[in-house]
Amino acid sequence: MKIVVLSDTHMPKKGSGLPRQVLADLEDTDAIIHAGDWSSIDLHNELSKYAEVYGVYGNVDGEEITEIMKDKIILEFQGYRIGVVHGHGEKKTTEKRVIEAFHEEEVDLIIFGHSHLPLTRWYNKTLMFNPGSLTDKRKLPYYSYGIITLGDAIHCNHVYIREKS
Repeated sequence: MKIVVLSDTHMPKKGSGLPRQVLADLEDTDAIIHAGDWSSIDLHNELSKYAEVYGVYGNVDGEEITEIMKDKIILEFQGYRIGVVHGHGEKKTTEKRVIEAFHEEEVDLIIFGHSHLPLTRWYNKTLMFNPGSLTDKRKLPYYSYGIITLGDAIHCNHVYIREKS
């Protein structure tokens, strides 16, 4: 199973459209997960043309997003439990807030955003994955998003791109 993972798209303020590479990956994806900071429902509508879209709201999302999204969700695909949360809050690091969000849940993978920093690492027996930002790389050299493949194991990969569109 192939899942395209996005976060911190901040569209249309930070980007007017999806980059060609993302569009190519969406053509054969089985699901799409967005870890918050959409900024507009238009992106959700666009992504829905490709596959089922799952997501959470982030700290910059307005009512049109917060009315249809939750702050945290748990998905199950092919026997894997996947937690999704944006990661915003006060005090502590984004990673610590994300870990605490699921401390009472058994999840195999946590997908999060907020920091705009691509990350893949283990915390105990839980794989943590931040796809980075597709439109706001800040001081990083590349924009990024993620591809997760589920099979005999969980494979998380970042895709780095130079241009927003």
